[in-house]
Amino acid sequence: MFMYSVRRLITAVFILFGASFLIYNLVAIAGDPLEELRTSQSPNRDALIAQRTALLDLDTPAPLRYFKWVGGILGCFAGKCDFGSNLAGTPVTQLLSNAILQTLTLVVASTILAILIGISLGIVSALRQYSGLDYTITFLSFLFFSLPSFWIAVLLKEFLAIGFNNFLRNPTVTIPTTLIIAALAGLFWYSASFGKQKTRYLMGVLGFVLTAGLIIFVSATEWLSNPFLGIPFLLPLGVIAALLFTVLVSGMRNRRALGAGLTMVVVGLAIYFPIQSLLNQATFLMVVIIAVAMMLVGWVAGLLWGGYDKGQGARVGMLSGLAMALLIIADRFMQAWPDYVGNSRIKGRPIPTANASTPNLQGDFWILSTDTLTHILLPTVALTLISLAAYSRYSRASMLEIMNQDYIRTARAKGVSERTVVMKHAFRNALIPLATIIAMDIGSIIGGAAITERIFAFKGMGTLFLDSLAHTDPNPVMGVFLVTGIMALVFNLVADLLYSALDPRVRVKA
Repeated sequence: MFMYSVRRLITAVFILFGASFLIYNLVAIAGDPLEELRTSQSPNRDALIAQRTALLDLDTPAPLRYFKWVGGILGCFAGKCDFGSNLAGTPVTQLLSNAILQTLTLVVASTILAILIGISLGIVSALRQYSGLDYTITFLSFLFFSLPSFWIAVLLKEFLAIGFNNFLRNPTVTIPTTLIIAALAGLFWYSASFGKQKTRYLMGVLGFVLTAGLIIFVSATEWLSNPFLGIPFLLPLGVIAALLFTVLVSGMRNRRALGAGLTMVVVGLAIYFPIQSLLNQATFLMVVIIAVAMMLVGWVAGLLWGGYDKGQGARVGMLSGLAMALLIIADRFMQAWPDYVGNSRIKGRPIPTANASTPNLQGDFWILSTDTLTHILLPTVALTLISLAAYSRYSRASMLEIMNQDYIRTARAKGVSERTVVMKHAFRNALIPLATIIAMDIGSIIGGAAITERIFAFKGMGTLFLDSLAHTDPNPVMGVFLVTGIMALVFNLVADLLYSALDPRVRVKA
């Protein structure tokens, strides 16, 4: 596998070299960087033309100029990257660093959510083939996939930003609205549930009651204005997470794995109050360390609980520990919410419709992080709705194909539990065709989402590319192309290696 990877990387270098040479020359002949100066009436026009000509080295033919540009790129191996400068004289490396940060902030969350939600919906849809839930997921998938991104963005601005900000002035829900939302939730749980008809009716009624009760509680306590979790919510949410991870990873028969998950719930509750003073001085690194530490403690707890499969217990403990850490962090964000909403720069309207941050906002880590999260909320929802459709359809088709295989029927005939059949035998194999799609989508993250960036005024990679292309600014265009090209080639290799990890029958050979 090592030699295979080396061969692929060497091949990638030649591919990148050839593609960049072609793109560089196409950009060079696509327009004239001096056009706006040639038509200028400025008295120092000739001096400006000479200055830009020297800056972009326009006296050198484009093919030769390309090799000079490559020389600056190769300087990265010596720690002196030179991607050239844009028309204004700003180094492209500086433009790329700012744009990459904006793009990662905007696109990473939506990509991860689209993958997780899309694959989950696809699997549920396949397991409930031709049911009302299957038809609903199919309809919504095609609906979101066909809607223009700019139109979804406008709707989100209107209802999720402006409408929600207006709603926060009096965050109460009327009884008719509560009943409608609860009825839709009950119908969803009825469609999604398995088993006998009586059990499905019971799940529908339970979904209706729980949803109605939750809405009434949120409305009566004005929870949206002063959100909180605390021990009363951490306990049930942690227990639900532990039960869910146990069902998915090991099944409820492995009581020791469940014990590891519940142990991490107890650990999370025990550290809730002592850790508050530490969280008051939090940084991003500290938050990451807390999450990783809880996962490690969960892993150890699973090993200590033992049982016939310690690995299952360790995974359940690790995931439960991560869930408790995220719940504690979410609770601390909620504590900062009233101060953020009441800030003079926010003016009681916390969901923004544009830009990556609030100008001149002052505050601690939680205030500034809350500001970042609220600014990426709308674009993240827009990109997630558009992207999850493809994942749900691909995962559904892959899962249906796998579930009809002979070895699945054999496993069921041997008496293997349905959870084991789905999670161990079917799900892993269903991921094989998805590996290419996921790897390539992750590789294209750095390219940005140009339309969404324009609508929400994010200065990311997509916007940088389009602006540079419109002004015939070759160096930023090539910088964006080089970064996105490297990411695409690397993750294409990752996809090939994932095949071997997901299916032992697939062997990567040099």
